[in-house]
Amino acid sequence: ALLDRLSLADPRSASNMAAAASAATAGDLTISEYPFLAELGLTEDNLGCYDGKEWFATGEVYTSTCPATGKPIARVTQASAADYERCVSACKSAEAKWASMPAPARGEIVRQIGMALREKIDALGKLVTLEMGKIKAEGIGEVQEFVDICDMAAGLSRSFAGQMLPSERPGHVLLECWNPIGTCGIISAFNFPVAVYGWNVSISMMCGNCNLWKGSDTVPLTTIATTKIVAEVLERNGIPAGVVTLAQGTGAVVGELMANDKRVPLVSFTGSTGVGRKVSTTVQGRFGRSLLELGGNNASIVMPDADLKLAVSASVFGAVGTAGQRCTSLRRLFVHSSVYDEVLAGLKKAYAGIKPKDPLADDALLAPVHGERGMAVFRSGIEKVRAQGGVIECGGEAFECEGSFAQPTIVTGLAPTAAVVQEEHFAPIMYVFKFDTLEEAIAANNAVPQGLSASIFTRDMRNVFKWVGPSGSDTGLVNVNCGTSGAEIGGAFGGNKETGGGRESGSDAWKQYCRRSTCTINYSDALPLAQGLTFDV
Repeated sequence: ALLDRLSLADPRSASNMAAAASAATAGDLTISEYPFLAELGLTEDNLGCYDGKEWFATGEVYTSTCPATGKPIARVTQASAADYERCVSACKSAEAKWASMPAPARGEIVRQIGMALREKIDALGKLVTLEMGKIKAEGIGEVQEFVDICDMAAGLSRSFAGQMLPSERPGHVLLECWNPIGTCGIISAFNFPVAVYGWNVSISMMCGNCNLWKGSDTVPLTTIATTKIVAEVLERNGIPAGVVTLAQGTGAVVGELMANDKRVPLVSFTGSTGVGRKVSTTVQGRFGRSLLELGGNNASIVMPDADLKLAVSASVFGAVGTAGQRCTSLRRLFVHSSVYDEVLAGLKKAYAGIKPKDPLADDALLAPVHGERGMAVFRSGIEKVRAQGGVIECGGEAFECEGSFAQPTIVTGLAPTAAVVQEEHFAPIMYVFKFDTLEEAIAANNAVPQGLSASIFTRDMRNVFKWVGPSGSDTGLVNVNCGTSGAEIGGAFGGNKETGGGRESGSDAWKQYCRRSTCTINYSDALPLAQGLTFDV
């Protein structure tokens, strides 16, 4: 099956069915050790589908596992093809009513969703940590992103607008109008199981669309808990069933059905470039629209005039945060030869103090990679580094402890053109290179297939404006004196080249969730033609 076959190489949207094939017995499950899960409405056995009225599911049973311990948490019954059909049908039945509601009224519902998330931010953030693996501060911060985008969408509901354009014909005017597209399909990744959905559903709802979500196979509890929070708001307000639906299942079932479904005119996909390419081809084959957030192979440049302490701190967070499993994680660091030794020493000193810890602890810094599959990605990257002649300055192994903790790794001795450097490895592996001129560093930054995020550290304004200009970085996110990760919701998020070209979150990203019309209105009693044509009958 299309998405399931390709997901085997995709750590973000992978089904991970092999690891979850055996359903744990009630005695094995650890859900009772985490009281906050009950606050989120989760139990030992959970249903993975919601049609706006009821929870249901008739597919296979998946056991969710904590990557920090390797122990099973709870079970989820996934969506079958019939369950998917029920969810899509619910969306279609709600489209007209939801689209006809005034945009500010839709925005008020989204605002209330943000308030409901605020009330559960601690519990939901801890669940992200428990199931995905990122440290608690990042888990809570991810829920905060959803809250923030709800606030922005609520305001946008009173201000998103088209244009009035002048006409060359007397007594005519041109209007640019934006209307709902219908139903938006959302396929999110394991590394941001709440925020990516929030970016999409908040703006899509505000624009007047219904929404069908397939969360990553490996974080179904987070997907269900998030949907429960949203559903409570919709049901309390009497919103038509089908505005928000969930079909939590595999790529082989739900993903493939969604990609091929003409009733879903927009599919937003977050995941690897390989799978995204197939999703894009399939959706385009039916003349649908795809919004793609794919791989990143992000770089930072440290100039000789940079604040080196700032550069080192930002680089450590960029490479180690979320165990290198952000699409914006720092993979490549280009350091001017005059400060190379000092920066490398600073990085190694910082890395030496980073140790595994329960990610739910307040002072945790290092998260586990996402289970055995994440560890396999890490080990594969290290094997390629060694085979291609790289020097491992620190790290390179798994920690000898419970769970899937990989040692943050710094690699030198490779050329920027090395095959392993050109790939995105979703793991805490950072390659460090020397350079002598800014032009050389920019060329190396741009010489990868991906184009998501990049940054430069410098105090020289000449460097800054070269970096952000036409001869600078070719990425979608271009940063100065800050790292490659940690984008804010106010700007459009996304990248170029093999990152997919999609834009989510802020700025005018809302336009991707609408159909656009140019409307010509004749308010005169005559019928003049454009371009000075005459056609007298």
